[in-house]
Amino acid sequence: MTSPPQSAPTSVSASRPAGPGAALIWAALTVVYVVWGSTYLGIRVAVETAPPLVSAGLRFGAAGVVLALVLLARRGRAALRVTRREAGAAALVGALLLAGGNGLVVVAESGPPGVAVPSGVAALLIATVPLLLVILRAVTGDRPRALTVIGVLVGLAGLAVLVAPAAAPTSAPLAGALTVVCGALAWSVGSFSSGRLGVPGDPFVATVYEMLAGSLVLVAIGVARGELAGFDPGEVSGRSWWALAYLTVVGSLAAFTAYVWLLQHAPLSLVATYAYVNPAVAVALGAVLLAEPVTSRVLLGGAVIVLGVALVVSVERPARDG
Repeated sequence: MTSPPQSAPTSVSASRPAGPGAALIWAALTVVYVVWGSTYLGIRVAVETAPPLVSAGLRFGAAGVVLALVLLARRGRAALRVTRREAGAAALVGALLLAGGNGLVVVAESGPPGVAVPSGVAALLIATVPLLLVILRAVTGDRPRALTVIGVLVGLAGLAVLVAPAAAPTSAPLAGALTVVCGALAWSVGSFSSGRLGVPGDPFVATVYEMLAGSLVLVAIGVARGELAGFDPGEVSGRSWWALAYLTVVGSLAAFTAYVWLLQHAPLSLVATYAYVNPAVAVALGAVLLAEPVTSRVLLGGAVIVLGVALVVSVERPARDG
């Protein structure tokens, strides 16, 4: 990715972009808000009949190749020239974001009924990313403010509500939920460290290398898991193909590129606010299109997580965004 600010979430209202680039920043944010909320549903549909990690790797690979061809056509070969250090940094960030972050969500959503995590719950669990970013700040020596720590604790309490065992099956499957949280951690580490690793300065070039690296790791892990053993492409349903196409074009090319661009041009605190909107979009689409249950526990746990995220994002000073 590109060089994001060197800290975690700060005030949304205070860090609202100003100047000529404000409209473009908010347009990119809108893409991330809405599209990424819908990708949880797209993943859930795609993995119904497609090999989870291999298909995820192929869609990121296809998106990376398309973006590379566009850059070559518009700027020539020089556009994709990077140093070994930049390529290595982009590969590491891509592996963390796509293989770690996205890949673990795919695994969590691809289990059998009763084990798979519903798309809306997965989005709620991913909403812990801003909280994890605060923890990373503390670990790296940036002492969070008291209210920020409270926000982290509130968010973790919401996570506990979602995954705690109950007499009725209204909680998220524990193994699947922990898998998603591990994915959120990988995504947080990738986002937090991208500006510290020396990735390519051009966000679109960085996106190409990150997507291609993430794609290779996803496919390799998928093959190692035996996803292609006895696999017949003819068994993939039409709706899974459509979901994969949507994830490739809209989820990867549009939204992921917008996210990478935002990490360079907007405060990390503002970018992190996608965690507010994604769960609402995912829960609504999952309930309407896949009849996923929206239980009182899901609503309560999700509300508590979002409250924790709101505390974290609203309490930080804009000066911390650098």
